[in-house]
Amino acid sequence: MSTPARRAFPGRRSPAPPGGSRSRPGTREIPLSGAWLDEREEELVLEVLRSGRLSLGPTIDAFEDAFAEAVGAPYAAAVSSGTAGLHMLCHLAGFGPGDEVITSPISFVASANCFVFEGATPVFADVDPRTLNMGPAAVEAAITPRTRGIVAVDMFGYPCELDELRALADRHGLALIEDSAEALGAEYKGRPIGSHGPPAVFGFYPNKQMTTGEGGVVTAHSEEQHRLLVSLRNQGRSYETGAWFDHVRLGFNYRWTDIQAAIGLGQLEKLDRILELRRAAADRYTQLLAGLEGVRTPAADDAAHRRSWFVYVVELDAALDRAAVMEELRAHGVATAEYVPCVHLQPYMRERFGFSEGTCPVAEDICSRTLALPFHTRIDPADQEYVAETLAAALR
Repeated sequence: MSTPARRAFPGRRSPAPPGGSRSRPGTREIPLSGAWLDEREEELVLEVLRSGRLSLGPTIDAFEDAFAEAVGAPYAAAVSSGTAGLHMLCHLAGFGPGDEVITSPISFVASANCFVFEGATPVFADVDPRTLNMGPAAVEAAITPRTRGIVAVDMFGYPCELDELRALADRHGLALIEDSAEALGAEYKGRPIGSHGPPAVFGFYPNKQMTTGEGGVVTAHSEEQHRLLVSLRNQGRSYETGAWFDHVRLGFNYRWTDIQAAIGLGQLEKLDRILELRRAAADRYTQLLAGLEGVRTPAADDAAHRRSWFVYVVELDAALDRAAVMEELRAHGVATAEYVPCVHLQPYMRERFGFSEGTCPVAEDICSRTLALPFHTRIDPADQEYVAETLAAALR
């Protein structure tokens, strides 16, 4: 009997990640990002595989304790993704139809999707042109009688104006959620992001500072909030009664696995070194690009803000043709990507909520001119020199 042909489904194959190169044959190839995984992660994963506890096991508990300690939070709840963590916080905040939630137009779409899932309406506050985070004055101007919350974003690992946003939230009785998916290791006013009080969400996609493949974690500052997060991530199960099928609230399947937690433990062991290497790589780019006409490098740290380097994104002068520059980079093997399009101008946001150009003019201008350069923990300095030289040539 012949084997039936496999049916082809449109879209079955996942698209290539952003920044993929279309270089000439034989050209040096420099990827946009890359994770640092080694024998330690393998060892820890093997321990879990041999233990037989692949989910809801002790390795998750160990990871959560280690992560909470690393960011200075009393509690941490690991979840299937950063988006899942944000969604649970929006669910706990009670956002729903008729409510408005303010967030940043410069972010990944999850920063808005997390409350749209609950039926709330997105409102976008324009950004500071230097930090690329929401300006507190713009947030205050966006508050209406329907506003119920703020999802603040630490964009590209640069801490948002947390104290000012917290004061706004307190004054208007709003929930404040911190999307710190790109900011693990960042510090605001001398303390780690995640330690300041508002719940914060971190993500572990492979291009982040540390990775577990997929996954995320929510930091909490009250036992009650942590208990609810742990229940919600596992279909609303009760952890008071100990009964396996006792579900006391509507929840989600946002569980993590002990295999991912094992990888995460290995990553946490070298997190300080990861952050150090990424900072050194960012400093190297800044030096290499200093004086390059037409290019603006990322905002430097100041007394209140210490960035954790997630990506290295530059802004081109408006007179330059970004598409042509990117094409030239790719032709020479340098991966690059537009980081990032404005959330409110994504097709589904336009169609569902009627957003259009002019909503956030500062963000829209910046997003039309930014591009990411290859950046990861162990990027070769020689590759960075090649990237800088190629960019300079592309600008000419």
